[in-house]
Amino acid sequence: MSVALCAMSHSPLIGKNDPDATVVAEVQAAFTDARAFIDEFDPELVIIFAPDHYNGVFYDMLPPFCIGAAAQAVGDFGTLSGPLAVDRDAAHRVARSVLASGLDVAFSERMHVDHGFSQALEFLTGSLTDRPTVPIFINCVGEPLGPVSRVRQLGEAVGRAALELDRRVLLIGSGGLSHDPPVPQFQSAPEHVRERLIDGRNPTPAQQEERVRRVVDVAQDFSAGLATIQPLNPRWDQDLLDVLASGELDQVDSWGNDWFIENAGHSSHEVRTWIAAFAALSAAGAYQVRSSFYRAIPEWIAGFAVATAAPTRA
Repeated sequence: MSVALCAMSHSPLIGKNDPDATVVAEVQAAFTDARAFIDEFDPELVIIFAPDHYNGVFYDMLPPFCIGAAAQAVGDFGTLSGPLAVDRDAAHRVARSVLASGLDVAFSERMHVDHGFSQALEFLTGSLTDRPTVPIFINCVGEPLGPVSRVRQLGEAVGRAALELDRRVLLIGSGGLSHDPPVPQFQSAPEHVRERLIDGRNPTPAQQEERVRRVVDVAQDFSAGLATIQPLNPRWDQDLLDVLASGELDQVDSWGNDWFIENAGHSSHEVRTWIAAFAALSAAGAYQVRSSFYRAIPEWIAGFAVATAAPTRA
């Protein structure tokens, strides 16, 4: 029946290595505006595109895309844990429609998701279970990655499926913009780390704490100008936001995978979730951005943005 969009950055460092209180207040105000937009739209279903950070999806079976008919949040970095309120019938309908369009997508009856999903649902809807949800995983960190054009096509196919549901559907894209956090790369990782990337499910509390400490340490060094990870790139981030706002999404088809890394860091590929969400919105026709917030936040190792959009006719 109708669609609307909210895309946002996430960071496991929120609440663990915060910037100045004025910056936190700006981010909170952006989320307040986004929640007001969502409340006014009053979605009957949420379709969320998000990545994983080797917490729920591993190299033992690493699909480029996966739609979940049931999902459990693992609660990494102290985020919400437990089952999502997945609308199983809607998930099946979306999957069938996407497959019928000629796009290959995996399907899960027991998806595990991490802060990429749970933080967005908490910040935008209040909980993991506030609204019926269809979670869609997009691989953004595990190389090799497919072309960005396929992400755009996936979004368009999901958007067409959403319009066929005859419900008010909120499309969420959850991913950072420019950022290069200490996520291991399989090809260069030592053997014991490779094993964790192949199957690192159910880490011990000690392993979880060590991971949090390592990421916080890097973030503190980064914000102090001491870390060797790639810097944030506000210009790249703004150019991306401008392309998404323009509606001319076929521009992304020429963006090579190495280009992302060279300009904005390995994890800048998380903007694939934004591209998918905006492409899904475009299935309803021309759209306009209603609100857009951006700030480079080194303490969170994130080019951090929050945006809302809706079809122009709405």
